[in-house]
Amino acid sequence: MKIVTLERSSVGMDCDTSRWQELGEVVEYRVTPYEEISERVADADVIVANKCRLNEETLRLATHVKMIAEMATGYDNINLDYCREKNIAVANVSGYSTDAVVQHTFALAFYVMEHLSYYDRYVKSGAYAAQDEFAHYAKHFHELSQKTWGIVGTGNIGQGVAKVAAAFGCRVLFYSASGKYTVDGYEMTDLETILKESDILSLHCPLTEKTKYLINSGSLRKMKKTAYLINVARGAVVNNSDLAQALREGVIAGAGLDVLEQEPISGDNPLAKIMDSERLIITPHMAWGAVEARQRCADEVYENIRAFMNGESRNRIV
Repeated sequence: MKIVTLERSSVGMDCDTSRWQELGEVVEYRVTPYEEISERVADADVIVANKCRLNEETLRLATHVKMIAEMATGYDNINLDYCREKNIAVANVSGYSTDAVVQHTFALAFYVMEHLSYYDRYVKSGAYAAQDEFAHYAKHFHELSQKTWGIVGTGNIGQGVAKVAAAFGCRVLFYSASGKYTVDGYEMTDLETILKESDILSLHCPLTEKTKYLINSGSLRKMKKTAYLINVARGAVVNNSDLAQALREGVIAGAGLDVLEQEPISGDNPLAKIMDSERLIITPHMAWGAVEARQRCADEVYENIRAFMNGESRNRIV
């Protein structure tokens, strides 16, 4: 069994994948450009990928491939119809990063809500040492208690955020873009309501036709001027240009982003030109990347491949 890993660096080169060697011959590439995918997977039995596009073009030479092991939860990089046609099994990894992403959601929110960049600069600039009072609170911030935290996405991460927000005393609202899901114990509402009533709106949904650009100029203008937007879902759930304009014009108070429309960030993304960290913090798609979560991801890929080799159906998409 030949296992070809196209994006070994996606879980970090510090992550231990040595046990994969138990399953067969392992060939690892740190990253793989699109134009090199087809050649690299030509003799693979199992392909391990994360963002690499696996479709009719890139899989055309892979006549031996029996399985694609997605090294992530999302699998929009894989043409599932083609895999079904060619009888290629597909398995993903779910739930491995829930705690890490929930944690980072609040890290982003607190950073912008409490003007932490300003207060850190104030102390380190020497201004705090020069004042004659023990405290400084020129930039107003508010308690989470009694605020409304809106959540788009009803999965494990969204529910994890809801528990923490509720512990802080927030009223929690949920919105399901597909309209198919509810969350027991929490209030479900429509898009219009969640936009208008949320003090913090966090996104935890997959990227679909219904969620692409869900947050755009029109939806941003329905939000409170004092509201904060947090996106740890997929970059294209938010129209980046519209958000940049909204932040420049003060349509909302601020935003925390871990995902962008193009990753790494493109040079012409207008969000990159907003240097005011009190209004905007951007992290490089690392919300999921706690050491423990990355190792769990690698271990789960191993278990998925092992199960497939043993004729078991584990985390199967196809």
